[in-house]
Amino acid sequence: MLSPKIGDSEDVSAFLLKAQDSKAISAETLRMMLGILELTQQCAGDIMVAAPAMDVINIDDSMDNILSYVIDIAHSRFPVYEGEKENIIGILHTKDLIKLQKAPELNVRTLLRPTVWIPESKGLVDLLREFRRNRSHQAIVVDEFGRVAGLVTIEDVLEEIVGEIEDEFDTKEDTGEIFALSDGSYRVAGRAQLNDVLKAFNIELTKGEEEEDFNTIGGLIAHEMGYVPRRGEIFILGSLKFEVMHTKSGAVKWFRVRKQVNLLK
Repeated sequence: MLSPKIGDSEDVSAFLLKAQDSKAISAETLRMMLGILELTQQCAGDIMVAAPAMDVINIDDSMDNILSYVIDIAHSRFPVYEGEKENIIGILHTKDLIKLQKAPELNVRTLLRPTVWIPESKGLVDLLREFRRNRSHQAIVVDEFGRVAGLVTIEDVLEEIVGEIEDEFDTKEDTGEIFALSDGSYRVAGRAQLNDVLKAFNIELTKGEEEEDFNTIGGLIAHEMGYVPRRGEIFILGSLKFEVMHTKSGAVKWFRVRKQVNLLK
């Protein structure tokens, strides 16, 4: 049995690699253990979604607008603000909106749950413990001045260990990748085949865009922008505006696509 002299994290990593080489642990176990090791050295600020990219709900919006937004963005929880976006007043669980069907006297404000606030410097191991203790899945991150810096979820933390986790809004390969939304826009998967997207929206690539061989719409847009875009960033392709809705594991999962009225014939 291996019995290393463990010092810093590099010693632990080297030992784990030797253990995998000697077949003492599997490759999957190695990946998870290295993920745990990295987790001990990270803080909330390292993995949070930055404040400008947070999907939030305005408490003063109409119920129709809120429902449309929740359906289109498809998160299970949303921070809710009043007045300025910095003023987070609670967390809305989308499943709680069902209560409004049976109790119309209720409103969104009555459905809000308490916000968990954490500093950017909070270690991920401690954060995982806090999520478990509070039975919460989401926390708002604040900087040293008490301003909202971003948002982090329990899924974000766990993915540092086990890799990408498919959630209830992730789709299988055979369930479709282009969806019409209630406001006339479309939700398009970043992995959608480029030819399928071009055909669906009846658009053609320019000469420069045709020079490279791309399989997916996400690959083309990342190439044209020179980097993988973040949530909220926009790319114009022909008569369409692609807005990044959701990213995960260094790739765009979903775009919101709208037709540009001023470019339509």
